[in-house]
Amino acid sequence: MKILIGSAWPYANGSLHIGHLAGLLPADIIARYHRAKGDDVYFVSGSDCFGTPVAIRAKQENFTPQEISDFYHNEFDECFKRLGFSYDLYGKTSSEQHQSFVKEFHKKMYESQYIYEKSTPQAFCKNCNTFLPDRFVNGFCPSCGEKSRGDQCDACGKVLEPETLVNPTCSVCGTTPTFKESKHLFIAISQFEEKLKEFVNVHPHWRKNAIAFTNRYIKEGLRDRAITRDLDWGIDVPLEGYDDKKIYIWAENVLGYLSQSYEICKQRKTDYCELWGEHARHYYVHGKDNIPFHTIILPALLFANGGGWHLPDEIVSSEYLTLEGRKISTSNNWAIWIKDILDRYNPDSLRYFLIANGPERRDSDFSWQEYLNSHNSELLGAYGNFVNRNLAFVEKYFGSIVPTGTMDKEIKQMINKTFISVGNNIEKSKLRDSLEEIFGLVRFGNKFFDTEKPWYTRSSDITACENTIFNCIQLIANLSVLLAPFLPFSSVKVGTWLKLTTQWKPQYVESGFFIPKSEILFERLDKMIVEYELEQLKL
Repeated sequence: MKILIGSAWPYANGSLHIGHLAGLLPADIIARYHRAKGDDVYFVSGSDCFGTPVAIRAKQENFTPQEISDFYHNEFDECFKRLGFSYDLYGKTSSEQHQSFVKEFHKKMYESQYIYEKSTPQAFCKNCNTFLPDRFVNGFCPSCGEKSRGDQCDACGKVLEPETLVNPTCSVCGTTPTFKESKHLFIAISQFEEKLKEFVNVHPHWRKNAIAFTNRYIKEGLRDRAITRDLDWGIDVPLEGYDDKKIYIWAENVLGYLSQSYEICKQRKTDYCELWGEHARHYYVHGKDNIPFHTIILPALLFANGGGWHLPDEIVSSEYLTLEGRKISTSNNWAIWIKDILDRYNPDSLRYFLIANGPERRDSDFSWQEYLNSHNSELLGAYGNFVNRNLAFVEKYFGSIVPTGTMDKEIKQMINKTFISVGNNIEKSKLRDSLEEIFGLVRFGNKFFDTEKPWYTRSSDITACENTIFNCIQLIANLSVLLAPFLPFSSVKVGTWLKLTTQWKPQYVESGFFIPKSEILFERLDKMIVEYELEQLKL
């Protein structure tokens, strides 16, 4: 089966932090699983390089938008590689390939009945000398009176227009913006209400936040939205009379899933239409603030284009991650920057914590104390210890050769059951449940080792000792395969030692197999890291 996995495109106007990673990591796990299963996977994403946030950051630092977005794109790319993200293509919206694809997509869309012209007031900040995106206008909600942005009130959930805000200000400099009439192209999202209702209703298995957010937007009344903007930095509008405008970023960045997968299909010489046809399966992975862009905006663009495109199957929308009990704030430097901690911590350790304790279905908190406890007691203490104590035992007492033994029927049944159950859960994006089940097998392995006491039977009953170690090696082999989507770096090590394949199936190591000298999978973290990292947050 052809599988498309798209993870959200981070804005190229600042470094990645731990909250970004928590929302994007599930995509890599799902992609690795489907490849191991034998599916034809297209795992895509990229850096979101256009728009006002990038232009403002560039102006503040005296760079061009191209220079600033390229800088962060390169930083993102390096971070994702070091974290083990297995993108088939990680691109950027500023690439010629993406821009060309978007223009052709929009040209066809403009021919439809769903695109029309309309003049609308647009916020302009004289101090910043730029038109402002709706979300860059702050003020008070005209409905409930609470603080709000120009696109939506977080307090009451009402969808807004920036000109309706009470006491509007520019979120960058605090100046009161003016509103200028400007002609733009709009997409008639309101005409897709019934289609979008049906689309949501046929996916009752989506995460609750995706269903709730989407239904709320529909219930409040879908509004048509401008797909062009008065900007200098963006993709040119492929229509006569719009030479001084650009395509609004929300109407082009989600098309990156199409443009990047198109490029992979060209490289592989595979059928693009088949990837976007009815028999494919599509996953979209992001934080909950991006839900409407994937359940309303992307489908609306696909409808308007009229190409019979495949609609999203799985919406993998994480909740929020807080840091030490507080909301992550990049402006206040209350964040853990990925580029910094990759030099200090094992990427598998970070991946493990953010799945085992991440915001999969409810908000969660990243605490350095909890991270320390999780690494030392679970990843090192349970899994790493089980692997290392057995491989060290084989090396010391059996000359690194797997002893003769008989596969325990109960253990074999447990392994088979775990592969089926974990695979089903990953496909349903229940990653925390998957990891917990695998670690249930880890705990079983440790209990089995302790109960059978091979260090004792080595002298009293060598056959029993050999049988125990033989079965423990089989557990290690299968644990490394099961954990490969989650912990790719340590799994590659174990897989290399035991000469395992990457296939998603039970695998066994024969008696007499020589295990080359292994190494410790995970180092113990010193408790002093908690104090050190908390001090870094205060800087």
